[in-house]
Amino acid sequence: LGAKRRCRASLMRVAVTAENPMIKEIPPQSKSKPAIPNGLLGMIIFILTEIMFFAGLVSAHIIVKSNAAGGIWPPIGQPRLPLEQTLFNSVALILSGLFLWVANRKFKQAHQKALRPMLVSLALGVFFVVAQGFEWVALIAQGLPLTSSAHGAFFYLIIGIHGLHALCAILILGYAMVKLLKNNLDHSTFWTAQAFWYFVVGVWPILYIQVYL
Repeated sequence: LGAKRRCRASLMRVAVTAENPMIKEIPPQSKSKPAIPNGLLGMIIFILTEIMFFAGLVSAHIIVKSNAAGGIWPPIGQPRLPLEQTLFNSVALILSGLFLWVANRKFKQAHQKALRPMLVSLALGVFFVVAQGFEWVALIAQGLPLTSSAHGAFFYLIIGIHGLHALCAILILGYAMVKLLKNNLDHSTFWTAQAFWYFVVGVWPILYIQVYL
């Protein structure tokens, strides 16, 4: 019975349209694409919250550092952080961001052209995380564990959280590269991976200057 009613209503609409040529059926409206893909928008919101989180950590570190006894920081007897070695690691991380930017330019020309610079970017990111890991092992052996002092606590907290973000960014970028190898990487996924990687690269110089210098 319901099917008959719908069929009868359809026939009536067709008849009315035929009798009145001025009446035209309104075509269904196509859905417009969002200005920012949902994945990228979600990542931007996440990055904004992480910026505030790191700002809180850096602010706390500044307060503790400025109130250090005798104005001496790091405390006497604590190992000094490896400035030169970490600076070299920092250059590798910044270069990874530059290669990812090149990969984005190549991706706009032809998707497969982005594979090589994307691979270099990923390799430099892995090098940064592994090198930082070796640095941690050396500092612990020199007598700077997490519980040694406020200096050690802030170092492992701030740098460790950044290292965790870098590891997550490597996994996301690796996922994007696998999709590129399968020739099904879309712009939304690539932009999302880039946004998080640029955040990891961009926040690092601030952390290096505050914690290491």
